[in-house]
This record gives sequence, C-alpha cells and structure tokens, in this order.
Amino acid sequence: MSTTVLRHPGGFQPVIQFSIHADNKVGRLHEIIGLLAVHQVHLVALSILDTTDSSIVRIIVDYPEEAQKLLIEHQFSFVQSELIAVELSNEAEIAIVTSALVQAEINIHYIYPFLIRPNGRYALAMSLEDHELAADTLTRSQLKVIGQDDIAR
Repeated sequence: MSTTVLRHPGGFQPVIQFSIHADNKVGRLHEIIGLLAVHQVHLVALSILDTTDSSIVRIIVDYPEEAQKLLIEHQFSFVQSELIAVELSNEAEIAIVTSALVQAEINIHYIYPFLIRPNGRYALAMSLEDHELAADTLTRSQLKVIGQDDIAR
C-alpha cells in the first residue's frame, strides 16, 4: 500500500509502528524506552515477541518522525510499518471488531492494546491483511478508526 494513497485527505490515516530488533540481554528494553523518554517521545503501545537469542520490540509512539531519527542515530535495527488502530468503549467491542473483520474476510496478523487511552477510550493496534478495507469495514460497524494524528500529544 502506498503511503501517499493512505495519507490522502479523507482516507485512512495509518498508525506508525516500529519493530525493533533487540538482543536478549538485560536492560535492552530499558535502553530503548529511556532513549525515547529523554527526547520526550512517549510510548503509546508496546508488544514484545521473544525468541531464544533476540526479541522484536514493537512500539507505537506519539511522534514517529522523532523516534525514527533517534533509532537511526543510535544504530538500532528496525522496520517501520503502518497499522490500523481502533478505539473501543469497552472490552465487549472486541467482538464487534473481530466479527466485522471475519465478515469482510480480512486476516488478522496480530493485535495488541494501547498503553494510553486516546480520547479516554481503550484502543487496539492491529496488523491486518488489508488496512484500507479494514478501516472501511470497521467504520461501517460504528467503530472509530484512529490514526497517528489522534495519538500525538
């Protein structure tokens, strides 16, 4: 999916995720979080996929441009990708999300919750098969799809 298409006014506004490769050693996550905190980049969502030798630290931050600059400057290996995020009033709305995605035959790669509550509501970050179709599907199901602008402080 082209970023220019996604950022077209009125179109789906993606949330930016960083998947950071981190060696499994004591303090590595603290180092990443500390680097961001010192530069006033706040964690919005966090997920860690652990293996024997290394981990993938998935983060969403309020200012991805600054995070990208810091990660490059401090020589962290990472991949940047676009996710879809949806606000929830309560945990029961997760069933609405999954039902809508099943009906549209959209595969879910992974989901994780936000640490903060944008607009005072819960939120989920999702990697899906088709983000544009998912955004449209979720919106038609009376759910609010949120973008990067909605989580900036």
